[in-house]
Amino acid sequence: MNTPRIRTYKTEAVVLKQTPLSEADRILTLLTPDLGKVRAVAKGVRRTKSRLAGHLELLSHASVSLTMGRNLDTVNEAQGLNSFRAVRDDLQRVSMGLYIAELTDAFSTEGAASYSLFHRVLRTLSWLENAQNPELLVRHFELHLLVDSGYEPEIIDCVECRETLEPADHLFAPMSGGVLCPGCRKHSSEALIPLSMNAMKVFRFLRRESLYDKADTLEVAPSLVSELERLLRNYIRFILEKELKSAEFMNLVR
Repeated sequence: MNTPRIRTYKTEAVVLKQTPLSEADRILTLLTPDLGKVRAVAKGVRRTKSRLAGHLELLSHASVSLTMGRNLDTVNEAQGLNSFRAVRDDLQRVSMGLYIAELTDAFSTEGAASYSLFHRVLRTLSWLENAQNPELLVRHFELHLLVDSGYEPEIIDCVECRETLEPADHLFAPMSGGVLCPGCRKHSSEALIPLSMNAMKVFRFLRRESLYDKADTLEVAPSLVSELERLLRNYIRFILEKELKSAEFMNLVR
C-alpha cells in the first residue's frame, strides 16, 4: 500500500477569523488568492513565545507555508506582510475591519480561487487605515462584494418591469434584489426600503467606481450614508439569512 505524499504549499493570506483550539492552538480562517478560503490549524500560536503569533493576528496579511490535511491544513511558517496597525489601533476602524472580515468569510468558498476578492479585501483594509469617510468605504466594499458574488442590486432599471428608473425617490425590494418603479411597487407584497434620489446618486457613483479613491473625496451627508447602510444591511441579511455579529459590534462602537 502506497503512503500518501505530504503536500506543502505556500501562498499569501488575510486572516479572517480565529477560533481557539485546545490551550495553545487556533483554527484560522484564511483568505488566499489562489485557493480561496482555507481553514488551518496554527499549533502553539496562543503561547507567548510562539514564532507564529505575531504574524497571524486577525486582519493581518501574511505569507504562509501550509501542509494539506484531511479536514484542516496546518500552518508551518508565516511571515507578516502588513498588520494594518492604523486599523487595529482605532476602535471604530477595527470594528469595521472585523465586519469586512466576517462579510468576506460569509460570501467566500473553500477551494475556489478568488484573486479579485483577495485583492479587494487587501485594498479595503489599506484604505481603511486613512479613509476620510470610513463608513462610506464600508458601503463601497459591501456593494462591490455583492456585485462580485452575483448579487448585484439593480439600481438602473426597475427590477420587475425593466423600465429605466426616473430621477425620484424610490423603494428597494430585498427579495427581488433591486429598485421598483412606482407602478410595480403598488403590487409588491414584501417589505420595501426607502431609497431617496440623492442616496441613489451616491449608490450609482459607488457602483461605477471599482476603486475607492475618488469616492473618499466626496462630501456625503451622514444621513445618506446611513440610508445606504440600512438598505445594504437588509439586503445582505436577506441573502445570508442571518445578522452578522460584527455588524452589531460596529453599531455598538458607533
